[in-house]
Amino acid sequence: MAEITITEAEQRRTTARILDVREDFEVAEGMIPGALHIPMGQLQARLSELDPAVPVIAVCRSGNRSSRVADALNGVGFTADTMGGGMIAWTRAGLPTT
Repeated sequence: MAEITITEAEQRRTTARILDVREDFEVAEGMIPGALHIPMGQLQARLSELDPAVPVIAVCRSGNRSSRVADALNGVGFTADTMGGGMIAWTRAGLPTT
């Protein structure tokens, strides 16, 4: 699993699946446009919603949960990275949210 920057995540948004693994109350504050929201605790049950042929960028609040998710996804055959700094860094940089 690689940790990518918010700039790299922004550049790859159209070619990778952004996976937001935060809880519902966190997502209510805004998420990356086009991201798929699957809370970390539901990932196993909802894995079929991800296409193994599409790279994944896992996102959480600060980067801790998303790194564990990216490792787990890589372990079952996905290509997954984590976005360092998470949504804290994304919003501080003024990048778009919905």
